[in-house]
Amino acid sequence: MFKRLFGRGQDTPRTEDEAKAEEAQVSQSLEKSRQGIFGRISQMFATDDPITDELWDELEESLIQGDVGLETTLYLVNRTKDRVNRHGTKNARDVRDMLKSEMVRTFQEFAGQQQIVARPYVVLVVGVNGAGKTTMIAKLAHRYKNRFGKKVLLAAGDTFRAAATEQLETWAERAGVPCVSMGQGADSAAVVFKALDAAVEQDVDVLIIDTAGRLQAKFNLMLELEKMRNIIRRKMPDAPHEVLLVIDATTGQNGVLQAKAFLKSAGVSDVAVTKLDGTAKGGIAFAIAQDIERPIRYIGTGEKMGDLAMFDAQSFVDALFA
Repeated sequence: MFKRLFGRGQDTPRTEDEAKAEEAQVSQSLEKSRQGIFGRISQMFATDDPITDELWDELEESLIQGDVGLETTLYLVNRTKDRVNRHGTKNARDVRDMLKSEMVRTFQEFAGQQQIVARPYVVLVVGVNGAGKTTMIAKLAHRYKNRFGKKVLLAAGDTFRAAATEQLETWAERAGVPCVSMGQGADSAAVVFKALDAAVEQDVDVLIIDTAGRLQAKFNLMLELEKMRNIIRRKMPDAPHEVLLVIDATTGQNGVLQAKAFLKSAGVSDVAVTKLDGTAKGGIAFAIAQDIERPIRYIGTGEKMGDLAMFDAQSFVDALFA
């Protein structure tokens, strides 16, 4: 039988040292963004010059160039303007902290935390091919196993992409966790069915399921995702407990558009952003929070197994402007 537990989510709160270490990872991964667009924005507000319409126009232009997106840019600028007017702020330097506060607020509007978990705790990982899904799954497995002492099982549900199963099996071996697979061309729903049974038999804490990400076959892909979710629910009515959407930060606004395709069929609950260290446009995170309306839970900070950090809005914004 599946065991239902009540309490905090599987990702136990970080210690102070762990939080500081992850903040350092995030800060390092945002170096390009900090030296690029957001460095320019920081300089714009580093003077005691009066606030002008030209300053607001330049801020809008910079945010859009930083992948924040038009709608989210206007939202941030208008809210900052309102705050400036309410407080009677006169010089540019004082606007900077107000802008940062509105940026943090953008993320917090959609912040959430799982309060009810089950055993096994089922995580369905979705996203387009190339976004870093497989690597993210390996990092999650490593985190659950080594930091929290959880017993983890992976399921190779991407049976369409060539070598996807072998790739996940390789990462599973590196992470030191077992993997359920049936080879390329197999029915992905059958893999999930088999993995759920194995999770119960092996008394697993966390089951992480990989999925296909072929947007070029969007209709069939979405049907397949719905089929997988139905299989899971038939065996475990309240699962999956987490549907994690992986987004590649380097794809910018195109990545946001792609991600929207997964929202309805996959029932996305949380977002993981990868490859932030590979772009100077870290503003994609704001667009995700506003356009996808799901909380960002993880940030991939590099290629190593331990390069994964919990997302913290205040630390993220501070790192952009450090």
